[in-house]
Amino acid sequence: MRPGAAVVGWGRPLGLLLLPLLLWAGPASRTAVTPAPSRDVVPQLLNVNLDDDPEQRWLPVLQRFDLETLREDVKNAVKEQIPRWVYIVIKEIINDLDGLLLEPYANEIRGICNALNISFVDGILFNLVYESSVFCTSIVAQDTNGRIYHARNLDYEPGDGLRKFTVDIQFIKNGQIAYTGTTFAGYVGIWTGQSPHKFTISGNQREKGFWWENAVAALVKRHLPISWVFRNTLEEAQNFSDAVRRLSETPLITNVYCIIGGVSDQEGAVISRNRVGPVDTWLLNPETEWFLVQTNCDHWMPCPPRDHRRIPAMKAVKETGQANINLDKLYEILTICPILNQKTIYTTIMSAADPDKYTTRIRNPNALCE
Repeated sequence: MRPGAAVVGWGRPLGLLLLPLLLWAGPASRTAVTPAPSRDVVPQLLNVNLDDDPEQRWLPVLQRFDLETLREDVKNAVKEQIPRWVYIVIKEIINDLDGLLLEPYANEIRGICNALNISFVDGILFNLVYESSVFCTSIVAQDTNGRIYHARNLDYEPGDGLRKFTVDIQFIKNGQIAYTGTTFAGYVGIWTGQSPHKFTISGNQREKGFWWENAVAALVKRHLPISWVFRNTLEEAQNFSDAVRRLSETPLITNVYCIIGGVSDQEGAVISRNRVGPVDTWLLNPETEWFLVQTNCDHWMPCPPRDHRRIPAMKAVKETGQANINLDKLYEILTICPILNQKTIYTTIMSAADPDKYTTRIRNPNALCE
């Protein structure tokens, strides 16, 4: 099944955008080995011009949405998900550090806040909350001809609102596509992206602390939100090795798995990160490990019962075989229950050597995919 085979259009993107603090992936009701039914949707493809002033560059994206609805969703998400005492403490920290936050992202958020008529504190918190929990499946594979493929499911709950605000963004610089990423309206970070003819990246959540500990680390210790580091890397890294170095060395606000695919033989890696550096770097080796499957548990350890996607994904890739692996096959694998589940927001397939193949589909799984 090709990604476009079951695609339908999407109407005016409205709905409730709720961002929970914690995710829990429950057990699947079945473990099918064939693709499951899913009503896939093509997200909007929009441009963000990096040559524009940071406070202005996201306005064309916001104008494609109902601003009143988006405003209320952001304010409600902050109000409902953040304890009042945490809000007060973080507000004081942000006020003290205003102007010292990493640019251009603080000014991008400030521009979004102005457009939505919400406070800067709410905008920052809205972007920080999502850093806490991203449950996903990412796969990097190399075929027998040395081509590198990268695919991911991003899982989050509740997902109905996020599905309606999912967009593909082409970041334009000097009139050219500098990089491409998939994100949500009002959120400036990137968890899935591609630097054309250089590398692809995706991020999966790793065991973490409370989200407000992460926020304090970001604002006081100058550790950075993961999704901002991903954007920096997509814009600035010169090649696969440079991307691996940057994603290994940059202090982060929480633990994460950084999955990276390149353009040449053996260019694939999973970096298991804590806040200060790598715990493990798992490299693609076509002679012994021609694919890497990363969910939300350390690859050298058994997965806990709640993470029930790794074994079916590995089995499906092995059964496909190195000679037959390609982007379409990876999409099919990511459509197998329980790899695809009710928490899956979108699937992206990409190959930096063939950047025009970057494809995202918003997923609406059949009820049988629990």
